[in-house]
Amino acid sequence: MSPQSRNDDHVAPGEDELVPATAGEPEPEPDPVRSAFDRGVVWCARGAAWLVFIAMVISVYEVIMRYGFGSPTSWVHESVVMLVAVSFALGGPAALASNRHIRVRVLYDSVGPRFRLWLDRFNDLVTFAFCLAMSYAAYTMFWEASHNPLGEWQLERSGTAWNPPFPALVKGVIMVALIIMCVQAFIHMIQSLRARPTTDDEGNAS
Repeated sequence: MSPQSRNDDHVAPGEDELVPATAGEPEPEPDPVRSAFDRGVVWCARGAAWLVFIAMVISVYEVIMRYGFGSPTSWVHESVVMLVAVSFALGGPAALASNRHIRVRVLYDSVGPRFRLWLDRFNDLVTFAFCLAMSYAAYTMFWEASHNPLGEWQLERSGTAWNPPFPALVKGVIMVALIIMCVQAFIHMIQSLRARPTTDDEGNAS
């Protein structure tokens, strides 16, 4: 009996079939969340996503009351608009935290890792500057919606029969969402400035 045949006797049944299958499995994708702050944002966003479900439930209630009992409500429409607006506003920080914002990758995918790192730094810098400017604009918008011309606290209302202060509240949520995005962008910018190409990347780039 040859050494090769003796080695083959110790191979477990089916072992040679399992190796190619294991090698062919795709590697798990890296976690797109870049910081602990982003993880907190994603966790909060999962709870805020239920606002859309609440909006759907009260919309069904309005349909039943209007067409089933002939007793339409005066609060459902404005509540639904407010809930959806808040969910959209909070979607910005959630998308930035999970790295799911829309972007064009034609240039990014065609360059090496070193240039990609500089593109990441430039992108994070522009994102931080944009979020900072938008946060200031949102602050001035919320200030005007929460104070009267004399500077006294007075929330802007919808002007309908129910007249809730939803316009001011939505503008306040927009301001908070942009401030959160500003903090996220600042953390991302610091991370990209400290980052260095890995050894494998440098080998592939050379």
